[in-house]
Amino acid sequence: MSEFKKARQDYESTPIPQELEERVRAGIRQGKANYRRRRWRRIATGVAACFVVLVGTLNLSPTVAAAAAEVPVLGGLFRVMTFISYNASDGGINYVVSVPRLETDGESELVRRVNAVVQEKVDAHMAKARQDWDDYKNAFFATGGTEEEWAGREMDVIVDYEVKSQTDTRVSFVVTLAEGWVASMEERYCYNLDLAENRDITLADLLGENWVERCNEAVRAGIAASVDQEGFSLFFTPEQGGFTTVDETTAFYIREDGVPVLVFPEYSIAAGAAGSPEFPVE
Repeated sequence: MSEFKKARQDYESTPIPQELEERVRAGIRQGKANYRRRRWRRIATGVAACFVVLVGTLNLSPTVAAAAAEVPVLGGLFRVMTFISYNASDGGINYVVSVPRLETDGESELVRRVNAVVQEKVDAHMAKARQDWDDYKNAFFATGGTEEEWAGREMDVIVDYEVKSQTDTRVSFVVTLAEGWVASMEERYCYNLDLAENRDITLADLLGENWVERCNEAVRAGIAASVDQEGFSLFFTPEQGGFTTVDETTAFYIREDGVPVLVFPEYSIAAGAAGSPEFPVE
């Protein structure tokens, strides 16, 4: 686990969005509250045995736990664990973190690769969030903000995951990275692994040679169904930069019934109110 004990510092800074109106902030706060409730329901119903571990210098001092939340796959030879889990507040930032780790009883290049990619994304997300908050605070005071106006402002940094499905030979899970403050962002990363063949599962594996046509049809049908009686839809037209076609980079997860569900990033094919659009390919 030594790769998870490295210091989180000296990351790239990222510009932050302009401050939004209070009504937008109120909506974001409600969304964050809903997100916390969903997360704690999942944890409360899970099977977890927690023990304290030491995890590098996170510029924090939370209680960090490694939870052996085992998912029985391949006859117990494969596990999805909550490797790092903690809640902490520091300098106006509230951290709600649950990081997954895959483990097998034998050697697996696939598992090593996925673990490394997930941890890299988590590290970058944590560093970006701290930089965003610092940049926002500096800009706030540089433009005339006062300590009194700043008081009570806070930011949520969220790392979470959900196992969408599992069988004796495969697992599908989604890692969510989110920030919630005067602006909000959420990124979702989908992982679909064939544990028997030690490889990623593709849409072609699930849907056959005509997978592109089947996926495109499902997305277009979903977009058409979203149009209200007045002809309004949150989805952009192709001319506005909206959906045109899927490809090998299109994210998806696998439902318990084996149906792939396409996942698109926020703002990629629709307005922000649509969130991260999903389309099952029945």
